Amino acid sequence: MIDFSTAVWRLILEDDPRSGAANMAVDEALAESVAAGAAPPTLRFYRWQPATVSLGRHQSVADVDAEKIAERGYDLVRRTTGGRAILHTDELTYCVAAPADEPRMAGGVMDAYLLMSNGLLAGLEGLGLAAQKAAGDVRAGPDVSAACFEVPSAYEITASGRKLMGSAQSRRKGYVLQHGSLPLVGDITRLVDVLALPAEEAVALRSHLAARACTLAQALGVAEDSPLLAFRRVAESMAVGLAQTLNLTWQRGHLTAAENRRAAELIRTRYADPAWTSHR
Repeated sequence: MIDFSTAVWRLILEDDPRSGAANMAVDEALAESVAAGAAPPTLRFYRWQPATVSLGRHQSVADVDAEKIAERGYDLVRRTTGGRAILHTDELTYCVAAPADEPRMAGGVMDAYLLMSNGLLAGLEGLGLAAQKAAGDVRAGPDVSAACFEVPSAYEITASGRKLMGSAQSRRKGYVLQHGSLPLVGDITRLVDVLALPAEEAVALRSHLAARACTLAQALGVAEDSPLLAFRRVAESMAVGLAQTLNLTWQRGHLTAAENRRAAELIRTRYADPAWTSHR
């Protein structure tokens, strides 16, 4: 384990959910802010309303069925990070934004993934779950579906062999942005309902996802109304695990006025713009 000098990072724990466009805009606004030195490295926990399908940065919009998404009242948004489609609902999402020269983000994408995964595992352990991380040489093959949770990638979190947490990272403009998804409750296969798949392929993928992925409730073996699954309780445990692993002290805070203004601009000019969502 690398020894880091103690650092103070900002912790933002948002109880009120945001739209898909707003969440992606806030993540980018935070990343730009920390890169400019206007704010310390930041960990943000958040939720989504309405439920949102997010596409990976280079994923084709043809992978999903826009009509089915609209029928269910979901949002559709494109991330700046890679990977495949995720349905964000009944989950805890985290975002880490740090300057590119932050020692904990040194090296390449996989180095930061490994460090973050160790912190996330420590957070899950605080909830009573002995989870694991996928091996560093695990990669999604060319034949995987459009669904992010079908298989884990390097260092992503699994529980009893089933994918529990997915993460994605972007490095640009002097910052590192990593965000990830932890499904808390519900049907892990709901994304299949809005993928652009023939009926037989949808049935097969639904069965595959049910066997290969899980929610935190399933991993812990608790009822979906268990206090262990409360958003704030899970977030606090993850924050403790990350602080212990990365040798951090949390400074609780919120978005600055400048970050809010930048996020509003990004919603308007990018994340709520159909041209951004539909491009490849």
